[in-house]
Amino acid sequence: MERYDRHALLNRRSLLVAGSAATVAAAARVDANEGGYPEPKLQFAFQLDVDLGPIQELGEIDGMRRRIIPIVGGKVHGPKLRGLVMPGGADWQGVRPGDGLTRVHARYWIKVEDGTVIGVENSGLRRAPAEVMRRLLDGEDVLPSEYYFRTVPFFETGEASHSWLNETMFLCVGARKPGRAIIRTYEIR
Repeated sequence: MERYDRHALLNRRSLLVAGSAATVAAAARVDANEGGYPEPKLQFAFQLDVDLGPIQELGEIDGMRRRIIPIVGGKVHGPKLRGLVMPGGADWQGVRPGDGLTRVHARYWIKVEDGTVIGVENSGLRRAPAEVMRRLLDGEDVLPSEYYFRTVPFFETGEASHSWLNETMFLCVGARKPGRAIIRTYEIR
């Protein structure tokens, strides 16, 4: 009987090992995208050159340095959209003490060449090594390759010819320059 139990135990272990190997193999198939899921690709759509007003400091609230940066104008240019950034919006930011991680939330509007008005809501974050963040927060011109500045915008318009903006996801790569922000906008395909 003892010999049978050992044999049964070895068979159970073999089944467990085989089952684990099958699970790993199934996971590898999923990682290899055997389900036929489309891999996202980015296609440059347009750039926003956003003119900014003086920073308005609100002080420290809930452990974050809060500030508002008025949007006073700018332009939109690229293969998919051309027009103006209209004055009247703002970027509401929270800057984390210590490392300067900045959470951004901008709300503004653009008017494109055919007169269509498009609302923009763009949220994301900016982070960098402490010295680079200090330079950015001091208003210095820092190369965009020295920091991470990514946002996800949503657009709103009732104009049918621009409804593709309402129905598409985008990813932006940002750069902060003295007196302006540059937002390169990519369509996620």
